[in-house]
Amino acid sequence: MEATNLLYRDPALYDAVQADSTGAGMCLALVESYRPDARTLIDFGCGTGRDLHTLAERFECVGLDLQPGMVGYALRTRPTLDIRIGDMRTARLGRRMDVVTCLGNSLAYVHGNSEITQVFATFAAHVRRGGLLVLCSPVAPIADSGPMSATVGTPDGPATVTIYYEWDLRTQINTMRRHWTLPSGEQAQDEIRRRVLFPRELEQYAERAGFQVLDMTDGREGPFAGPTAYTVATYT
Repeated sequence: MEATNLLYRDPALYDAVQADSTGAGMCLALVESYRPDARTLIDFGCGTGRDLHTLAERFECVGLDLQPGMVGYALRTRPTLDIRIGDMRTARLGRRMDVVTCLGNSLAYVHGNSEITQVFATFAAHVRRGGLLVLCSPVAPIADSGPMSATVGTPDGPATVTIYYEWDLRTQINTMRRHWTLPSGEQAQDEIRRRVLFPRELEQYAERAGFQVLDMTDGREGPFAGPTAYTVATYT
């Protein structure tokens, strides 16, 4: 993932780009609506721990992320957090929490049907009966388009990024290609491939793992995300 995504190679840049993330706020609102007595939470795909830092003010938290560079940065910059390296397809901590979260685009990086099933089994293995799953994931593609340009604030000053999207209906993969001009003048390119799970499809994966979907709410997670939904489900 680091090889294809500039933000994962540069966690400080990732942190700056994700500064306007709504994930933690949406998660808190949904938990207060559906499980206000929740006290413990595990976040899969926690990245640099930006959202987890906010959630830890309310919950006893654990975060997992696949990428050692992101976890290392998180531990240096947010040393009070419990963040570990882990693969959400196979991780088993031996603990069940009141809330399981998977925010950002983490689920969208899992492309195969069997692997998606594994991820939902992991969610089920870490939540108590009656607990909540709060999930943010793309539910519709951004159609073939480009170029679109934006200015992004970075720790070193403004960067310019030009973005192109492609959509493969058969595989349900939305490919985003970005060309960066960094404050130093350096040029960089990356290519991000995300699997879109349509709302009913997402609900079916959840149901097969033992969850009952309570609500889906439209949202947008970060400046480079397409149409997303926050899904909240209870484990039965």
